[in-house]
Amino acid sequence: MKLAMIGLGKMGANMVRRLVKDGHEVVAYNKSPDTAIELANEVDGVIPVASLSELIEALEPPRAIWLMVPHQVVDESIAALKGAGMSEGDLLIDGGNSNFNLSRKRAVDLLKQGIHFVDSGTSGGIWGLENGYSIMAGGSNEAIDMIRPALESLAPAKDKGWGHVGPAGAGHYVKMVHNGIEYGMMQAFAEGFELLDAKKEMDLDLQQISEIWQHGSVVRSWLLDLIADAFAGDKSLSSLSDYVDDSGEGRWTVQDSIDLAVPTPVLTLALQMRFRSRQDDAFAGKVLNAMRAGFGGHSIKPADK
Repeated sequence: MKLAMIGLGKMGANMVRRLVKDGHEVVAYNKSPDTAIELANEVDGVIPVASLSELIEALEPPRAIWLMVPHQVVDESIAALKGAGMSEGDLLIDGGNSNFNLSRKRAVDLLKQGIHFVDSGTSGGIWGLENGYSIMAGGSNEAIDMIRPALESLAPAKDKGWGHVGPAGAGHYVKMVHNGIEYGMMQAFAEGFELLDAKKEMDLDLQQISEIWQHGSVVRSWLLDLIADAFAGDKSLSSLSDYVDDSGEGRWTVQDSIDLAVPTPVLTLALQMRFRSRQDDAFAGKVLNAMRAGFGGHSIKPADK
C-alpha cells in the first residue's frame, strides 16, 4: 500500500525502512526536510516531501497518514494536516505514546469530519527494524482494515506481534500499561544488580552473571540482554549517570490505577524511584536521619561540605 509517515526519528525512520522493504511505498515528511531527503537517498520506495500540502497531494484518497511525533504535538499536527487538505475518508494513525483519553477524544472529533483514526501503541525501539514491532492498535474495524497491510509488515510476523485490541483509545491504553510493567521490570533488574554489586567480598562479575541468566533462567528477557550488552561495553557503567527520566506512560498508568482502585504497588514504586533518582540531595533522607538520630542515637553521616 501507499501511505505517509510524519516524523522520521529513530522509530519513524526505521518503520519506513521496514515498510518499504516489504513492498510498501512511503511518502516521508519531517520537520527538517533534509532528513526525508537523506532517507529517500538511502532507501528505494521513499518519496520525500517538504510540506504537508505536498504530502496530501502525493497520496490518492482515501489517504493513510501515520504520525510518529511526540505526544505533545499531536493536536498541532492534526490541525496542520486539516489545513493542508486532509479530508473525509482519510485515515490518521497516531503511533506515538499519546494519552489514551486524548486518543479517544481525537477519534470522536475526527469522525465528525469523516476521518478515521487508529491509535497504535508501538513497542520495539531501535531493534524493531530487524525484529519487527509489537503493535497494539485501537480503532474501528473499518479503520484497522485500511491500515492492516502496513501493520502486518511492521509486526514480527503477519499474524503475530500485532493485534486489534479494542476501540479507539484501547491501543494507547494497552501500550500505557505495557510501559508501566516495563518500569517495574527495569526497577527489579536495577535493584538486583545493585545488590550484587554491593557484595564486594565475593568479587562478583556482573557481566558474567548477566550472560549466565540470558540462557535458561526464568528472568531471561530482552531487558536482560540490554544489561549484558551494557556491561560488555563498560563493566562499571561509569559513563552513565543515575538520573532516570520518565516519558509519561508510567504516570498515566499509576493515575489510572488510582482512578480504578486497582492496586499497582510495584509499578507505582518503580515510578517513584525514577523521581528519587533525580534528587542530588534528598530532603526526605535528611528527615529520616533526623528521626533516627533522635529516637535511637544512631550515627548519622554528616552532609558533604
